[in-house]
Amino acid sequence: MNENAVYYGKADLYQKIRAVGGIWNDGKERPLVCLVESSEHPNLFWGIPMGDFEHRDQIAKNRIYKYLNCHPSELKSCFYHVGRTTKKSIFFISDVIPITKEYIEREYIGYGNLPFVIKNKPLIAELNRKLQRILSHENANPNYFRQNITDVKNKLIEELNK
Repeated sequence: MNENAVYYGKADLYQKIRAVGGIWNDGKERPLVCLVESSEHPNLFWGIPMGDFEHRDQIAKNRIYKYLNCHPSELKSCFYHVGRTTKKSIFFISDVIPITKEYIEREYIGYGNLPFVIKNKPLIAELNRKLQRILSHENANPNYFRQNITDVKNKLIEELNK
């Protein structure tokens, strides 16, 4: 796995979230940008689900903009990010999940039939900034987010250490 690369997760990953009591009810096959390696284990990454912003209706876009326009001191200002990859994309940062190579189904293929890696430095910096706020809040408040980030992370680290 590579930082800033985009992958698709296996159904087993989403089942693992449910198995620890987390909620993952997104039925779409959504790519994950594996933004950064975890400081807790070298084979654990933080995956941010992403989607096509233009596929949202106006009500959904307005909801996303409401969060994006919150004061930067508010945690909810970090829940989403809209940025350009191959198209205008929405990043669901508050839905971040820990992921390991075991739970990668395949790479997201971009231009030239090559695995897609985000190279837009301002986009990466902003995603990292927001992700760090979300993870910091999660560390102070385990399982605060609906997907039970802390429990999933602990299960994956347990698997990696076997």
